[in-house]
Amino acid sequence: MVLHIEYFKGYCIKCDEKYTSINYEWCKQCQRNNLTNNFTEWTSGNKKVDAFIQEMQLKINNIHDIIFEWIPYNHFNDIKKIDKGGFAVVYSAIWKDGPLSYYKIKNEWIRESNKKVALKCLNNSQNISDEFLNEVKAYSINNFDKILRIWNITKSKYKRLHHGSSICRRRKFNHWINKNYKYFCWTRKLKVLNNIINGLKGIHQKQMIHCDFHTGNILFEAISCFSSNYISDMGLCGEIGNIDKKNIYGVMPYIAPELLRGNPYTQAADVYSFSMIMYSVATEIQPFNDRAHDENLALDICKSVRPEINELEIPKCYINLMKRCWDSNPDNRPNVTEIEKSIYNLNLPLQKDREIYKQFLEAESYRKANKKRQLSAHPQAFYTSRLLNLFTKDLPKYIDDNDLSSKITINNEDNYNETIPNTSLGFNDAKIFNSKHTVEIKSYSRKFT
Repeated sequence: MVLHIEYFKGYCIKCDEKYTSINYEWCKQCQRNNLTNNFTEWTSGNKKVDAFIQEMQLKINNIHDIIFEWIPYNHFNDIKKIDKGGFAVVYSAIWKDGPLSYYKIKNEWIRESNKKVALKCLNNSQNISDEFLNEVKAYSINNFDKILRIWNITKSKYKRLHHGSSICRRRKFNHWINKNYKYFCWTRKLKVLNNIINGLKGIHQKQMIHCDFHTGNILFEAISCFSSNYISDMGLCGEIGNIDKKNIYGVMPYIAPELLRGNPYTQAADVYSFSMIMYSVATEIQPFNDRAHDENLALDICKSVRPEINELEIPKCYINLMKRCWDSNPDNRPNVTEIEKSIYNLNLPLQKDREIYKQFLEAESYRKANKKRQLSAHPQAFYTSRLLNLFTKDLPKYIDDNDLSSKITINNEDNYNETIPNTSLGFNDAKIFNSKHTVEIKSYSRKFT
């Protein structure tokens, strides 16, 4: 039998198995063998961490995947504190050696030296906890995911564990949007949302839940970049059915009502959080930024109160999807695959439905004609993650309380105010806008004691 020489180009010269990537002449099995043989050449000094890093390394499945490593702390220079969240401190640093990348021309792994990275240190990380390792595991080693990529673990001179990523080159959503609101047209809004839902889909496909999903955890590649955004802060991310049910952490407006009532985290709760991200993308303001994030807001959320909607500002088709995602019943919310498909179908360049196309054109015209609203946030509105049990512990006492009063305040062009008490409007607060007047419906509950 005679075989053409091209046949042999598709097979590894070391193990005679078919290349995983023929174009790069890269063999996954040989790569894993090399990593395994190198296990004795490094150590963190802790068997649990070593075993974890080895597990992460052997997950490599593609030539573009990241080789996760243990890096001694003295391999980082110019370490500076740049941010502090509810559970961690973030430092910028220069990684002298830099991460590994595979170069086809030389057929070898080469380091990108003097790489600027972020080192994230969880609070109380002197002890090697499952919390720290679970966060690292939740990040991506795939260069094409819309989840923040992670490169290494290190330990400072204070024996605190850090993990390193490329986060410090990026900007948080809230900072980014303040710089780009003039150019944040509806085509770009849909592109950003598509990237975000792709990242969340990647998390859910791993049978995991983010558990702390809000705009503060959405990062952009650069100020001028509209297409490269990533999901970060996976510290509370966990596997389905294996999440702490006792504590409620997060940003209150982004927390699903069933969680506030004490029910367990589900992927549907992430979808609720996504609806609030949809709201922020559409309006360029945070949900409930004019209210204190306290027990009264928690109760209102459980009573189906949602952020106000200006129908001139947001296309009706978009509003419908957003409302489905923030439905009080988690069973009624779409899953991430359905949301991804819906957003793709709304994409303006591909839109063939004249009515939907018209809705987006009108919303875009409204956006251009109206300046960004400069609203001062309520002094007790918090958009960093925190423990919320203080505000939810008494909710069961009030959730079935029918002793509520409602009122309608009608403001017309003559600034005439009329209050109508004791109506039967239910518990949904809303502000309905038209060209003549605003109707504001509010619900009031008894004060917590």
